Amino acid sequence: MQLLTQDLRDQLLANGRQQLPLRGTRDEIDFVPVVKLFTPDAGATWLLTEIDPEDPDLAFGLCDLGVGCPELGSVSLVELAAVRGRLGLPVERDLHFRPNRTLSEYASEASRHGRIRT
Repeated sequence: MQLLTQDLRDQLLANGRQQLPLRGTRDEIDFVPVVKLFTPDAGATWLLTEIDPEDPDLAFGLCDLGVGCPELGSVSLVELAAVRGRLGLPVERDLHFRPNRTLSEYASEASRHGRIRT
């Protein structure tokens, strides 16, 4: 399965272009996640909101590697595509994910529970 469809990539890039001039200010946009990626056999989850238009390999979102400390940060899409879980399964896109809150709301809840809950 392709990690990101062209439509998802376009939306992530559009969010990144909107965020670029606001980065590092209190006016940063708190986007709703565009896509949820996960490892079916390793407990890792990523909720991505944007791609850096200056570095289209770099996505931003809430990253949970399954060790109890999810955090906001950047992740390489090339590296995500290479990740394999314990059984050798690749990262997948959650086709049923329908975000219902902003990334900061997901991050707050994940901090309380030690994992991303969707």
